[in-house]
Amino acid sequence: MFHRFVQRVWLALEEKRIPYQYIEVNPYHKPQSLLTLNPRGLVPTLSVEVNGTSKALYESSVLLEYLEEAYPNHAPRLLPTDPYERARARIWMDFVTSRIIPSFHRFLQYQPSEQDQDGGVAGLQKAREEFLGFLKQWTKGMDHTEPFFLGKDISLPDLFLAPWAVRLWVFDEFKGGLGIPREGEGGEDEEVWKRWRTWLSVIQERKSVEETTSEKEYYLPIYKRYADNVAQSELAKATRAGKGVP
Repeated sequence: MFHRFVQRVWLALEEKRIPYQYIEVNPYHKPQSLLTLNPRGLVPTLSVEVNGTSKALYESSVLLEYLEEAYPNHAPRLLPTDPYERARARIWMDFVTSRIIPSFHRFLQYQPSEQDQDGGVAGLQKAREEFLGFLKQWTKGMDHTEPFFLGKDISLPDLFLAPWAVRLWVFDEFKGGLGIPREGEGGEDEEVWKRWRTWLSVIQERKSVEETTSEKEYYLPIYKRYADNVAQSELAKATRAGKGVP
């Protein structure tokens, strides 16, 4: 399974143990069954029963909150019950979508131009530093003592970033390295990167993440197209056009 936005929703279904049927489609050759349910053909799409009729919902952020509201008795709760803390969680969820994911793709899809005197080295480093800067900012918003973003339990902010966090190896594979300092070499940001490594470790080892992530070999040809900036997904096109997440 490749689509990271789909994985967000899949993770919530697994975490909350909500019964579901998973149907995978090729986003470039969408079947009529999907288009009938959702003429825009957006993935992920969730089919829900409303008064005996199948209705479509889409957009991963909408689906995640729908699952939280529609299945309140399915533990764990993925958003705080306190209004302030719930609003704060949504701020950081939006930060992932509006800041981290676009910068992830600007970094991954970066290509030098003919005008670059250094072969694009400075431009690539600028894209790297932008991405790492957003990761640091997000990490500083985490709970300082417990493993997950909001505390001891996994929550929607964790699920929003998890599909991209477990794919950070793409920068070592295609862009000369991610650039996070090794342990003990983080300087003034040492504690920030230490907290990041704690979070990343618990996310990578989470059963739901492991069971919804495919082996690296299946991702390599897909991410090479992104790294070469020739991918034709809507997200890749938006990145080339200088836009955010479509």
